Amino acid sequence: MAMAGFAALAATAALVCVSGCANLGYYWQSATGHLQMMSAAKPVEDWLSAEESPDRLKARLALSQRIRNFAVAELKLPDNPSYRRYADLRRAAVVWNVVAAPAYSVTLKNWCFPVTGCVTYKGYFDEAKARADAAELAAQGYESNVYPVPAYSTLGWMNWAGGDPLLNTFIYYPEGELARLLFHELAHQVVYAKHDTMFNESFATAVERLGGARWLAAQAGDAARTEYAEFNARRNEFRALALATRKRLEGIYESTQGAERDRLKQAALRDFRAAYLKLRESWGGDPARFRGFDQWVERANNASFGAQAAYDELVPGFEALFLRERQDWQRFYDAVKRLADLPKEERHRLLKEMGSA
Repeated sequence: MAMAGFAALAATAALVCVSGCANLGYYWQSATGHLQMMSAAKPVEDWLSAEESPDRLKARLALSQRIRNFAVAELKLPDNPSYRRYADLRRAAVVWNVVAAPAYSVTLKNWCFPVTGCVTYKGYFDEAKARADAAELAAQGYESNVYPVPAYSTLGWMNWAGGDPLLNTFIYYPEGELARLLFHELAHQVVYAKHDTMFNESFATAVERLGGARWLAAQAGDAARTEYAEFNARRNEFRALALATRKRLEGIYESTQGAERDRLKQAALRDFRAAYLKLRESWGGDPARFRGFDQWVERANNASFGAQAAYDELVPGFEALFLRERQDWQRFYDAVKRLADLPKEERHRLLKEMGSA
């Protein structure tokens, strides 16, 4: 299962890190990887005018610019250089994220960085380094996971240098998914609360869902809407299954100890995998289409379920807030900014109350 969209990486922090920073090697790989990506990017207009650019790429880049313009005109997202350039990284992901959680908790480990604050993941431009870090965390007793990330946001801090570029890692996504990803990443430039991955990712996910629905209704053709509806239905069914399993694990960890806790944990994971196989069978069609879901289920552990929570836990509250603000995008963003100014516990409580009302 590919995680929808993404968050700010430590790359921006790396650009301002000085020799006094701990773990300088990590910051160095973040900085050099980010700068290599930026240097590979060229204006979309250059790709569109180049005879050697494949027609398929030209069509997708042209679509991306229509989506980008829609984001500004209809969703009131930032009008800046981001996603006006394109880079082919010649790899399947821009970064690989490492997440970790204790053996009996779905609460993710935090890492803290300059500028971006504390986040529940570490991003690597080198997959081997990400997997080495995950292995080290596992040796320390954590359940760890590594997953590929198609895009990340520098929160607008790099717009002076050309902004976040379009990438080969997502440019060929189905139309509805491409729109959602761009809306998600641009949302990170609107509001960012330090030390609160769940708030930031849930907000961006709400924007991508609400904005994606508007794009599909107003701009997409019937084929794109049908394709998206089929994929999104499967995604929602999978998320519901994963959410139920996460809640079950939380209950086990809170109420049991020792051998009984281990037994119930393993039973919950077995039931999750068995339920997924039945779900996949109900979808029909070529099983190869579900490779992303298969991989997620195969490596599912506490870290996997904890990472999923960051993207969906507070989304119902943000969607309710959007309705409360009369579906006015600027009013909605202003309300979210006011929430971001509150203490973390208070803003989470308010969003959960709105989402359950």
